[in-house]
Amino acid sequence: MPNYCQIPTRAAKLAALMFCLALPAFLSLAEATTGWTLVWSDEFNQPDGSSPDATKWTYDTGGGGWGNNELEYYTSRTNNARIAGGMLVIEADKENYQGSSYTSARLKTQGKWSWRYGRMEARIKIPRGQGMWPAFWMLGTNITSVGWPTCGEIDIMENIGKEPGTVHGTVH
Repeated sequence: MPNYCQIPTRAAKLAALMFCLALPAFLSLAEATTGWTLVWSDEFNQPDGSSPDATKWTYDTGGGGWGNNELEYYTSRTNNARIAGGMLVIEADKENYQGSSYTSARLKTQGKWSWRYGRMEARIKIPRGQGMWPAFWMLGTNITSVGWPTCGEIDIMENIGKEPGTVHGTVH
């Protein structure tokens, strides 16, 4: 993530200050003119090294390949999902754990938050490389009663790590 605090000139500093002062008014104006109302957000402002907010997030834990034959075991440990510098860091590690050779984390809002309509957005920095498959997606709240794919799925962003320049979006 760029460090916007390192501004080289006095004019640039003044411009940045004016931007920061005008931003709240702009966001209020944008909300008023677009008709959108913010109903949920997470700015990940907990202390560094802590877990994501448990009132907003829960984990899928376990292994066994799931839908994409994943090799990792998903944990709720802070070495796989933690707050760092106002960001959520989800980290895959090569380690032997619960019969798997890799660990990672899989977070969800299931049972905590859901929306019927709206606009979803996130700022995400994704890894690349063979075997990576970062994703930002949604499932229907009725998945536990009707299963997948009947519950519906919207893949807002999926990236196959060996294709760093391609982002996929799909509706199931």
